[in-house]
Amino acid sequence: MLRAADSIWKTDTGRARADNEDSAYARPPLYVVADGMGGAQAGEVASALAVEEFRVGLTAQGTAEQRLTERVQAANRRIYETAHRKLEHEGMGTTLTAVYLDESNLAVAHVGDSRAYIFRDGELVRLTHDHSLVEELIRRGKLTPEQAAAHPQRSIITRALGIEPEVEVDTWSYPMRAGDVVLLCSDGLTSMISEPQIASALAAGPDLDHAGERLIAEANEAGGRDNITVVLFRLEDVDADDRPAAEATAVNLRPVAQPGVDRPAGADGDGDGDGRTRVQQVIRSDASVPAAPAPRTTSSPQPPRTPRLARTQGRPPPIRSERGRSVKFRVTATLLSLAVVLLLVGGGGYLATRQLYFIGTNADGLVTLYDGLPYDFLGVPLWEQSYVSGLPASLVSAKQRTQLLNHDLRSQKNSIALIRAAELGDLPR
Repeated sequence: MLRAADSIWKTDTGRARADNEDSAYARPPLYVVADGMGGAQAGEVASALAVEEFRVGLTAQGTAEQRLTERVQAANRRIYETAHRKLEHEGMGTTLTAVYLDESNLAVAHVGDSRAYIFRDGELVRLTHDHSLVEELIRRGKLTPEQAAAHPQRSIITRALGIEPEVEVDTWSYPMRAGDVVLLCSDGLTSMISEPQIASALAAGPDLDHAGERLIAEANEAGGRDNITVVLFRLEDVDADDRPAAEATAVNLRPVAQPGVDRPAGADGDGDGDGRTRVQQVIRSDASVPAAPAPRTTSSPQPPRTPRLARTQGRPPPIRSERGRSVKFRVTATLLSLAVVLLLVGGGGYLATRQLYFIGTNADGLVTLYDGLPYDFLGVPLWEQSYVSGLPASLVSAKQRTQLLNHDLRSQKNSIALIRAAELGDLPR
């Protein structure tokens, strides 16, 4: 039987980002890395919600792969529902790579472009396949790995949690042996340094803490364009009878919720003076694992209080005739009714436009998805930017423009499918 002898996770904001949207969970025998997207802090909410679903542990029924998939689908539904319930979280999502050590096998569940590796006998073996645009182009033979590394659209992912009510999850199981080192990481690491560099850092010595620090330092030295998160653990042989009780049953334990609003990985820690977050770590402990925002609780709204009429101080109020008061009351009631009707009509119209999407270009000339209507009203735009594809409009042919950049109103699903077809070169030219 195998167990994780050493477990660490580290995260860093990087040199180009103001916030850290990565989250991680590291508690034997379960490990998770999530890389959020969505902007305006929605990305960090999505990744933290995903990790939070794993803190309850896995169910006791089914194979390890099935149990991981169940948690991934639960996380996907929670993110999707939150994104559609709160306007400020609309369009958010996250990648997720989770592994579970089941005696002598490592089960993997994967969505997106975060990665899992095994370092064995000096060789780094990648366990996951990126769900990204460039990865699909490589599989189709349209790009080489070298071209993909410098491709302007290398950060576009084709699968993530929170985008649709259900998500397709890739799962595998790998036989493991003592001495193996497992690495989970966000693409902030793999987009900055090569796999040979990663292998070199892991081969430098047995100290996983030092290896994690070196990986993050090298990614920052290469530019640090994204948040960087690494989770590392080493396997060792152990007798079932020798396993510590807490670790043997860790999957069934639920950490005590902390009061207030928890912050995701990278959100806490001492600042280093330049706006970046210092490296954090967890060593075989759940005490510092990044948590999701406060639990979803819905409190019953309090009934509105009846306003109190202020008394006139110093002198009695002027005497008005009953007829005058009646006329004033009717005028006031009419104006209030009209205001309520206009508010309802306007609010309904605004909400209706939020269900419509159109495709255009942004100020940088990139194909962009907008929600709303392609018009201004008294100088106020009736649209908001929803997604920037990374596809330059200059690469879109005249024939493709008639399909793609005509500002036709579409559903969100139809619009995303059309943009993805253009990115993959599947639109007739």
